Amino acid sequence: MPLFYQHNINAGAKLAVWHIEESEDFFLQEVVLQKEIHHPHKRLQHLAGRYLLNLLHPGFPLDLIEIGASNKPLLPGNSFHFSISHCGNYAAAIVSVTDSAGVDVELISPKILAIQSKFLSAEEIGLLPAADMTFLTVSWSCKESIYKWYGLGGVDFKTDMVVRKLFVRDDAGSVDCLFTKDGAKELKVQFQLFGHLCLAWVTG
Repeated sequence: MPLFYQHNINAGAKLAVWHIEESEDFFLQEVVLQKEIHHPHKRLQHLAGRYLLNLLHPGFPLDLIEIGASNKPLLPGNSFHFSISHCGNYAAAIVSVTDSAGVDVELISPKILAIQSKFLSAEEIGLLPAADMTFLTVSWSCKESIYKWYGLGGVDFKTDMVVRKLFVRDDAGSVDCLFTKDGAKELKVQFQLFGHLCLAWVTG
């Protein structure tokens, strides 16, 4: 049972990461494929994400999930706030009973070096260790988690989400961000590093 990571954020919010090693049959014992997905690996990712929702909150109303205008999965009336992310053989999910939530999981790769200026300003890049693909990935993952937290789309990663400060201790830390879409809001995004993998999440 490859539950890779689980974290109780607070009394009302939990998250987990699953390392996908199973066949579809394993997940189909607990969850139903809710839409037609032709690519086998994407089906596995889809099933693993919903499996995690049920793991984090047994009895999670998976059959009531709808897809919003910005492709964000949601529940009518926001009875639960949740977010799902997939990357490679990993799936991540966060569930909160009180606050909006976003999660993102990313594999750390040199590819991030080529696109850094598309989602970070020169000032933001200056806050990070020079040409460090790990913390460039952290910055991208933090902004992805904010995008999912917001959930309404239409967000410019470079101008609407600004990295202000980066705090690192061992393989974890936080990023202070300013979200400027629909007014200014300060957000503290948490992250955890697992060697080749970056996990970021935000609630509030």
